Formats: sequence, structure tokens, C-alpha cells
Amino acid sequence: MTSTRSGSQRRHLASSPFKPRVEPDVENFEVDDRVSHQALGLGRVVGTESSAVTVNFGTRTMRIPTPFHKLEKL
Repeated sequence: MTSTRSGSQRRHLASSPFKPRVEPDVENFEVDDRVSHQALGLGRVVGTESSAVTVNFGTRTMRIPTPFHKLEKL
């Protein structure tokens, strides 16, 4: 059994038949940004961290971790 170190990047060889792994672009949010979430609706960012944002949706406040698939800035 082999193991790989988490967080380490493997070099992509030009002759490889496989496509290189593409890192997703993580959108940057700031406090007071208006946002829309596919399931939760409209909200306002009330806190930011390096790996998550906290959003107030009016009825509840949710911490949403990266990547923000269903969250977009308005």
C-alpha cells in the first residue's frame, strides 16, 4: 500500500496523457458583501476566515467552508 503526503503537489510531465490537476479559483469575500446561496437565498457576509465565510441569511447565520460552490457575490 502506498501513501501520499497531503498538501504535496506532484509534478506534471509534459508527456503524460492525463490532464494536469487544476486548482479551483476561490472567490474572496469581505465583510458586508451581499451574497446569494443556491439553497439558502440572499445574505450578507458577517465574518471571514482563510478557509470559510460566515453569512447572515436573516433567519440564521451559517459558516460556509471553501470552496464556495453554491455561493456567489452580488
